[in-house]
Amino acid sequence: MIPTRDEALALVEEYTQNPNLRRHMRAVEAAMRAYARKYGEDEDRWGVAGLVHDFDYERWPNDEHAADREHPSAGVAILRERGVDEDVLDAIMAHADYTGVEADTRMARTLRAVDELTGFITAVALVRPTGLIGMTSKSVRKKMKDRAFAAAVSREEMTANCEALGEDMGEHITFVIEAMRGVAADLGLEGRDS
Repeated sequence: MIPTRDEALALVEEYTQNPNLRRHMRAVEAAMRAYARKYGEDEDRWGVAGLVHDFDYERWPNDEHAADREHPSAGVAILRERGVDEDVLDAIMAHADYTGVEADTRMARTLRAVDELTGFITAVALVRPTGLIGMTSKSVRKKMKDRAFAAAVSREEMTANCEALGEDMGEHITFVIEAMRGVAADLGLEGRDS
């Protein structure tokens, strides 16, 4: 069983008050749906996995990176009680490398590959007057070289996750930008000039 998108969104809204975290989950959902279409996978299943992957983060942030408690374990326990399919739960657990759950499915590898990248693209869009409009892979890669920009984001992790997915980094960035552009209004990334 997977929740409907409306059920997943209700869960996000129940557990997450921070609008930026909600927007992050929407960005990940958009990228997961786009990759599901590209790979011929179940778009709703992948989209829901992306939408709920961090729904528990605000309540149980797991600053100590415990493998079996707080985020994402707390959220996965809630989803398991609701009967959500194990492949979705495994992908959510695997998106946090400290859980010890391997990203051994295409869905799990994709979730890992888009999670940090959507956050980084969002950071780039927020400093651009046009937001996502006109953003290119080249402009994102330039910001990746600036270690002071979005310093908490691991460039090495983004690169390794892209490689594990088997995608070219430049093409991956472009693909995720395009996916996010489709929901730019929901993400608040239309730009100040639009």
